Amino acid sequence: MPSTGGKRAGKVIALTNARVFTATEPNRVIENGVVVIRDSIIADVGTRGSVEIPEDAEVIDLRGLFVMPGLIDAHAHISGCKTGDFVKEPLLTPYEVLVARAVKDLEALVNAGYTTFVDAAGLIGLRLKYAVEEGSLIGPRIVAAGPPISQTFGHGDIHYVPLEYADIRTTRKLFSPFTGVICDGVDECRKAARYVLREGADFIKIMASGGVLSQRDRPEFRQFTVEEIRAIVDEARACNTFVHAHTYSSEGIRNSILGGVKVIAHVSFIDEEGIRLAKERDVVLVPTTVTYVKILDEGPRAGYPEWGLRKAEEVFKIHCENIRKAYRYGVKIAAGSDYIGGPFRHGENALEIKTLVERIGMSPGEALIAATRVAAEVAGLQHKTGTLERGKYADIIAVKEDPLSNIEVITKPDNIVLVMKEGLILKNLLESL
Repeated sequence: MPSTGGKRAGKVIALTNARVFTATEPNRVIENGVVVIRDSIIADVGTRGSVEIPEDAEVIDLRGLFVMPGLIDAHAHISGCKTGDFVKEPLLTPYEVLVARAVKDLEALVNAGYTTFVDAAGLIGLRLKYAVEEGSLIGPRIVAAGPPISQTFGHGDIHYVPLEYADIRTTRKLFSPFTGVICDGVDECRKAARYVLREGADFIKIMASGGVLSQRDRPEFRQFTVEEIRAIVDEARACNTFVHAHTYSSEGIRNSILGGVKVIAHVSFIDEEGIRLAKERDVVLVPTTVTYVKILDEGPRAGYPEWGLRKAEEVFKIHCENIRKAYRYGVKIAAGSDYIGGPFRHGENALEIKTLVERIGMSPGEALIAATRVAAEVAGLQHKTGTLERGKYADIIAVKEDPLSNIEVITKPDNIVLVMKEGLILKNLLESL
């Protein structure tokens, strides 16, 4: 991955001769566009002639390439796992090996055009974000949840180990990439939220329903009551952050929205009431549709358990139907891959963008906005990144072909020619064109 090694490519940079997709509108492209970057911030963007290029700028001619905001994965996980066997692998693989693999995953994400990554539960991403921030590692900006919060017999309760081992507060072993905090009742939920925030979480992740890859619960099972969720949301708000919920169940979705949750992932069984409430309360849905495709296509070879494959097949059809209804109703939808490693290979995360077009019916421009502007809301960074506008971070990628004409283009890392994060060039293949 040729790059500048993370060194700033000049105090002032002018990207010229570009087709600029700002992600403010799904079909708007600025032809013969210019983006001026001063330090880490976009100073101006517009057509050549309307934008003044400073005399001291380093000019980079993009030769008509498609330029857009850096991609944001709104829901995924840095785990270091290489197979789908999440029972054996964390138990048998040394923690240091998982971390080393995770570092390579971060590099693969940058190579694929990702400049921000919402780590929606897990300890490794929570720790590695500091190494990325200080420049010790090359990777996307990590916005991390840390340990997820689950009820007893919830999606985050690892059912195949003793209960005390399933809680990060009492175990010393990473039994799962999602080892979290187990709590029941309002008071325990408050304490769990405070514990997660103490660990350095940027936001709080809760398990508000069962799941596909948890052994004994089912996706339609409701988990946590409205009162329990409200207590967690209240603690998050006290620290100027928010709650991101895992839930498939219609009741879990409704409880999450009524409890004040900002972001809801998976949402396979969302019903008309849930769709209406999400729209009214400006909740963002992250459907992670590509995970079903991956589980069903590659799960048996990757070692996924039979009960997980069976549940995925049962849920997939109704999932697509319900997400299409939410999209048509105008609910905000963000692109999150739910990739964790194994068959969910980091670097292929943009397949979710393609899936939003092919399975949900979005236009290519809408799907790109789902992976930039709307995904920035999920990260809590909508005022800092997600669009190419004055005053925002210079998180920018240049693409060899036009994804508005062919969304497949954005899924191939070799098509990502230039990657900038806060004005730093992390990937540069311009000389090879």
